[in-house]
Formats: sequence, C-alpha cells, structure tokens
Amino acid sequence: MYSPPITISNKIVDHCIGISNLLGYTRGINLPEPQPKLRKENQIKTIQATLAIEGNSFSVDQVTAIIDGQRVRGEESEILEVKNTIAVYEKLHQWIPTRKSSMLEAHRLLMRHLIDNPGEWRSSGVGIIKGHQISHMAPPADRVPFLMDDLFVYLTKDKETHLFIKACVFHYELLFIHPFIDGNGRMARLWQQLILINYNAVFRFISIESLIRENQKEYYRVLENSDKSGESTVFVEFLLGLILSELDSLVQKLDRKRRTSAERIKQAAEHFGEQFFSRKEYLNYFEGISSATASRDLKKAVDLGFLLKHGDKATTRYQFN
Repeated sequence: MYSPPITISNKIVDHCIGISNLLGYTRGINLPEPQPKLRKENQIKTIQATLAIEGNSFSVDQVTAIIDGQRVRGEESEILEVKNTIAVYEKLHQWIPTRKSSMLEAHRLLMRHLIDNPGEWRSSGVGIIKGHQISHMAPPADRVPFLMDDLFVYLTKDKETHLFIKACVFHYELLFIHPFIDGNGRMARLWQQLILINYNAVFRFISIESLIRENQKEYYRVLENSDKSGESTVFVEFLLGLILSELDSLVQKLDRKRRTSAERIKQAAEHFGEQFFSRKEYLNYFEGISSATASRDLKKAVDLGFLLKHGDKATTRYQFN
C-alpha cells in the first residue's frame, strides 16, 4: 500500500493528542447545533477566504450579497467563482471524502464555465511559477490517475496513521500531484475540511480555509519547505498547530458560555476593566449565550452594585464599579 513520505515528529504527535483531548472535552459539554445565522456566517467566511487565497477580490459583504440573490458589480469571472464555490459548499454534506467520484463532481461544480473539462484529471503537464521561475513541476499527466488512486487508498486503507494526520497529508499530496488544470488549492482545502467534518461534527465550527487565509504567508512558506525536503512533515505540523489553536479558542468560548451568571460577570470585570461596554460587546465576548441571558447577567450586576449603567435603550453603556 502506498504511504506518502512523512516523518511523524514529536510535534505532530503532541498536536494530535492536544486535538483529541479538546474534542473529548466538547463531547462532554453537549455541543449545540450551529444556529442557521451562525452557519451562514461561517459559510460566507469560508467561501470568501478560500477565494481570496486564490486572488479573488470579493469581500465578505459582496459574497453575502450574492448568497442573498442581490446583484453585485465586478469581474464576471470573479462573480462566477463565487457562485460556483457557494454551490459546492451548499452541497458539502453530499460529498463523501473517501470517494474519488465525489471529488470529481465537486470539482466539476467548482470550476464549471471557468475551465475546459471541469471534473476531469488534467491531460497536460503543469508547473507552478513563482516570479520568473518554476517552483514546482507537477508529475506527468499520465501519472495523475494512478497517483490519485494511491492517495485515496491511503486515506481509506491506512489504519495506523491518525486521521488528523491523513487529512493534512491528503491536502499536501493533492497540491503536489496537482491533478486538475486549475482549482487544486480550493479542492485541497475543501477536502481536508470534509475529511475532518466526517470524522467529528465539531469541525463544522472551524474553517480550515479561513485559518489558512489568516496565515497565508506561513502556509506558502511551509509548503515550499516541504517540497524542498521531499516530505510533508513541516506542512502537517503547521496545519495541525492551526487546528489545535482554533479548537482551543472554541473550547474557551464554550467554557465561558457554560459558566454561571456570577462567573461570567467576574470574568467580564477582568476583561473590560474600567472601560465602558455595551450589551452587544458583552454578547460578543461570551459568544454563544442568548441576548436574554446577557440582559439578565447585566441587570443582576447592576442591581448588586457591581456595574454602573449609563444611558438608556440603544445608548446604554456599562462600567464596572
């Protein structure tokens, strides 16, 4: 069985243990189903991020407008890229990460009317140009079907390597093989996200695409270093580190939500100090609690004399006493 070149470093092992521990924590707190508004916001953020990495100039507001069926101004190709990507992510639950046919169908939808023969492996050679030099020469086109078969076998049959690692390796190897004439980066990020979501639904709360967008320079640096070393080790270390950090942030938000009113007020006092803040800012800090819960917290703190209230209705501001 094919095994992609990688050294399972101590850092990779530590990251996997950390991610597993955090996932265990989320299982114990009955993680809520993302609300429709939150799901939509995450989807918009993901779509805008994965397109921005590839040079699409559309903002979050413009992507939102297209999703809402509004007309927007811009290059026709960029508008089509957004519409195609929206269609792909709306069908995310339909794609099966271990099936090659799902990948080809997703690519067909992603690149329709943008390239010739979308949803098919490339039939010509391709190189990635950086500046005036070719930084990566992909394998010959006639090798692509066999290499992709091997990669899917690795994903489904390798029982010794943890799926966290395999998801990152799959991402790297797809970029290395460059099986499509265009859209490889978007497909690599999409497929890693899909693999992780199918492993644990918690990953619906995390956007791999957005994480990479926020760390784009480092992403390309470790990708280049992996190419030079001939294995994906540093690339996998990097991606697992991002996932671990984002999961940790998610758990902290959930932990803040689970605390009692008194515990939240105490933590808010440490966070806001003497500065004025609104109920909306309180809600944003304790992400996941309801507006009614935030109002009850703040009223209780005012009644007990912990908070000073200034203004009325929309102009209301609070300050710890």
